Amino acid sequence: MNRNRGVVWLGSPAFPDAAREALKDTGLRANLKRATGTIRDKRLAVASELDDWEALRASAAAVKKRTARHLDRYLVQLEQSVTAAGGTVHWASDAAEANRIVTGLVRATGETEVVKVKSMATQEIGLNEHLAEAGITAYETDLAELIVQLGDDRPSHILVPAIHRNRTEIRDLFVARMGDWGRPAPEGLADDPAELAEAARRHLREKFLTAKVAVSGANFAVADTGTVLVVESEGNGRMCLTLPETLITVMGIEKVVPTWTDLEVFLQLLPRSSTGERMNPYTSAWTGTTEGDGPRAFHLVLLDNGRTDTLADTVGRQALACIRCSACLNVCPVFERTGGHAYGSVYPGPIGAVLTPQLVGVGGDTKSSAASLPFASTLCGACYDACLVKIDIPGVLAHLRAEVVEAERSARRLPTAEAVAMKAAATVLDSPRLLAAAQKAASLGGRALARKGRIGRLPGPLHGWSDTRDTPAPPARSFRSWWRENKEEDQR
Repeated sequence: MNRNRGVVWLGSPAFPDAAREALKDTGLRANLKRATGTIRDKRLAVASELDDWEALRASAAAVKKRTARHLDRYLVQLEQSVTAAGGTVHWASDAAEANRIVTGLVRATGETEVVKVKSMATQEIGLNEHLAEAGITAYETDLAELIVQLGDDRPSHILVPAIHRNRTEIRDLFVARMGDWGRPAPEGLADDPAELAEAARRHLREKFLTAKVAVSGANFAVADTGTVLVVESEGNGRMCLTLPETLITVMGIEKVVPTWTDLEVFLQLLPRSSTGERMNPYTSAWTGTTEGDGPRAFHLVLLDNGRTDTLADTVGRQALACIRCSACLNVCPVFERTGGHAYGSVYPGPIGAVLTPQLVGVGGDTKSSAASLPFASTLCGACYDACLVKIDIPGVLAHLRAEVVEAERSARRLPTAEAVAMKAAATVLDSPRLLAAAQKAASLGGRALARKGRIGRLPGPLHGWSDTRDTPAPPARSFRSWWRENKEEDQR
């Protein structure tokens, strides 16, 4: 079933086609290699400073597993805690319901503009586009998200959405588009990072000071106190979370943790793994509303959007443990060469390859964007080694590949050529007599091809394998015949 909950960008090609185009962009590959390499090196340096790094990872994985087993209880507790602190909780089963809720809350304020602090959940449901249809403009305030918005672009990385652009491209974009969204870029803007950051700061400052409504995501929510947290590096989040009169937070239901003690583990791991920092420059936490301090109204929208279905899969549910540190993207050889756009999803890279198909359904068409993602991996295991919460991403990928193949088989009602070949191979391998005959035929055929000088290229449909590999001539005798002969000599 393809639920099409908004996670996948409509019209996105299957990963092999998108990757083929991305590989032609040498500039993109250079930007990705430089950025991911820098983040990897910083992460390794700060992680090695902690003697208990692996123990922290094990603790984080255990917290996520325990929370997933009792997610219903912790979500109810979170709702009670937020309500008791003066907030309002809304439950959204899918993207459409979440968009209706947020749009209705903004309209109730009478405002037509909102500022946003980075939130993948709102990207997942297509909130900005839905608000625009309702006459409401959403201004992204995270620097990378601002770059993406100004360029009518899509994010290509979980943590660094504009990783595919270099600073010269960003300067040109600021000069060309900033004026369309507010304060224009200054005259003579250079591509120096400090100048670019200052231009963005001045552009956004007037939005922060005039906006009455803010929309945020959440990195974590603590069930026993109702506290919601956002971690970020620029201070834009702090401005969004404190200055507006109304704050609306859209959060996936998997982001809840039971207690502050559990949260302590993640706050040690996340900054080191995501940005290579020992701690986040800004960790903002709020609990409901407080008279005279911060927003006067707080709304928490708890988003399901396929997560409950994912939780029902005893293998695939591991993906819900992800805390979006992006370490798996930065070590993935596939992502480093293709970038995030090739995945056709809000969630790129290895974690996206396991999360997206579960949120939207794999369907029965391996040529679709979501169903092709489990195959967008070499299964090298680097993502598993890097994952903070020890998600067995290669194992889930293999599990989902089997689901895709089975779905396609059911849709066709006829076996594929691969299935027929595998069934034939199973029959041969299960019979010593048939295996011996097949080995003899292969040996005779191989020697015949070798005599004709064609052993480097296999005939018919097999040439796809040999086009990029040297096919050796098979030995004159099989191991089975050698073993039979030597075993008989030993017995004599």
